[in-house]
Amino acid sequence: MDVDGMVGAFLTQGGSYRLLTPAEVADWLKVSELTIKNKYRAWGLRPQKVGRLLRFRERDVVAYLERKYG
Repeated sequence: MDVDGMVGAFLTQGGSYRLLTPAEVADWLKVSELTIKNKYRAWGLRPQKVGRLLRFRERDVVAYLERKYG
């Protein structure tokens, strides 16, 4: 399933624990990857560190969207 297909599939289910890269989140939210890396704290997105890499749970992104845009 591509990132665009995830929106409808997971909004009703609350998301999954699948880890997304900053680039995938950026594509999903239609912002730059740099915006994700600079703003995720202000937006309240909880990162998951995999070694030195930054990842985000799908369900956390869905929760953010629900909180922000309900």
